[in-house]
Amino acid sequence: MTENYLSVVSGTYNEVDNIESFIDRVEAAFLLIPQYRYEILIIDNCSTDGTQDILRKLAKSKAHLKVILNTRNFGHIRSPYYGLLQTTGEATIAMASDLQDPPELIVKFVEHWRNGAKAVVGVKEKSKESALFFFIRKLYYKLLGKISDAPLIENFTGFGLYDRSIIDYCRTLQDPYPYFRGIISEVGWGVTRVLYEQEQRKRGITKNNFWTLYDLAILGFTNHSRIPLRLAAMLGFLASFGSLLVAIVYFIYKILFWENFSVGMAPLVIGLFFFSSVQLFFIGILGEYIGAILVQIGKKPLVVEKERINF
Repeated sequence: MTENYLSVVSGTYNEVDNIESFIDRVEAAFLLIPQYRYEILIIDNCSTDGTQDILRKLAKSKAHLKVILNTRNFGHIRSPYYGLLQTTGEATIAMASDLQDPPELIVKFVEHWRNGAKAVVGVKEKSKESALFFFIRKLYYKLLGKISDAPLIENFTGFGLYDRSIIDYCRTLQDPYPYFRGIISEVGWGVTRVLYEQEQRKRGITKNNFWTLYDLAILGFTNHSRIPLRLAAMLGFLASFGSLLVAIVYFIYKILFWENFSVGMAPLVIGLFFFSSVQLFFIGILGEYIGAILVQIGKKPLVVEKERINF
């Protein structure tokens, strides 16, 4: 493969309103850098709204458009990562197909790559999405960055350009449930950041809901930090020490004021509910780590393909 061959990869699921515009804008971006040949690889997570029909139709007239159709929806983590591993360019640009990641940044990404950057990532400086959601995301990134084993990139969703050497490294991992954002930060490649304002989704509805966002958040914690587990042990020690102190104080107070001091049921009930909730919380954390281990040892494939077009 020549040095002037690039790949663009994007995952889709029910993006019938956006997929054609997405491909048009990617092609328009490459008109500004005509010295590069390119492929656009779309991996579809078993869409049911006609997205697959549009992709088949477009692929007939666009030899550079490659399509992978999955047998079912394998989720927003596994499928895009699998598509990333199927690219053949000397660098790969990964982005969402809902047009919230602006394809026009491809030109700037390639410029940084030609100047020696191995990874060029888009960082959301601002967003036209809900202010509350953007604030919660920023808070999550800051918290994860504080407790992770490696310094993670804040407000980074995976949108960016990655050199062939990075993609080859990812192929060696054989991770059945990878946290790609963490992989980029953990290995220590020099990362160049490009700030941008995330657009609001103009057509269709977002496929992210509470459970997909929770899944992504927990994956970041379990893959890149052991602090929640250590926090459970530390809190257990502190709680037991505090309980011992309270018991001693109550005992002394009862001895001094035997006739007048009545403990009552309130401290007992409050203490019971407090320690029960703390135990349940950390049992849940422990369960997430055990679940992550179960996924790793299962060695299931990232996706199962139903059809390939233009490969």
